Amino acid sequence: MKGRFVVLEGIDGCGKTTQLQALADWLPRSGLMPPQATLVVTREPGGTPLGRSLRQLLLHPPEGAAPGERAELLLYAADRAQHVEACIAPALARGDWVLSDRFSGSTAAYQGHGRGLDQGLIDQLEQVATAGVRPDLCCWLALDPAVAARRRAGQQQDRIEAEGLRFLQRVHDGFAELARRPGWHRLEADQSREQIQQQLQDLLLQHWGHE
Repeated sequence: MKGRFVVLEGIDGCGKTTQLQALADWLPRSGLMPPQATLVVTREPGGTPLGRSLRQLLLHPPEGAAPGERAELLLYAADRAQHVEACIAPALARGDWVLSDRFSGSTAAYQGHGRGLDQGLIDQLEQVATAGVRPDLCCWLALDPAVAARRRAGQQQDRIEAEGLRFLQRVHDGFAELARRPGWHRLEADQSREQIQQQLQDLLLQHWGHE
């Protein structure tokens, strides 16, 4: 039996890390996963040894060595190609469940809407990088960028976070557009952690509780 692939998306500060961990704790005892299935928890960029090196180059490059916009897009595509081939696809083929912090939606939102790069090019790279692997469910934790910035006040920013509120607003708008697609669900991230956690659990139960 093919495994399941669930992705959490959103801008930094929306609570993805907290909710990902909550789901990772809940899923193995939820009754949704087959007894023989394992839960694989991963992220992008950085879900493989190669990806961890790419993550450092993308988010914390040496001074004066930040990638240009097209190079940035290609590095994210390289990370995803390795992630799918080495981690996600084998797990799904085994019947395991994969829970990922970001996937292709982030590229469409950040490099497409945020950077303004050609969506046709992004789609072509996506086809190559994913080899047809698609999430079964994408959950977008929607939060106003200004609120996200206040949540992260005083924390060290990576290169992408340092782009500022106008950039993040374009990214937010990109996620809002993506969330209208089939397989996407929007959850308001200005609620309590417990409310969001319950809504995510309910969403997964609605999808797979009957199996």
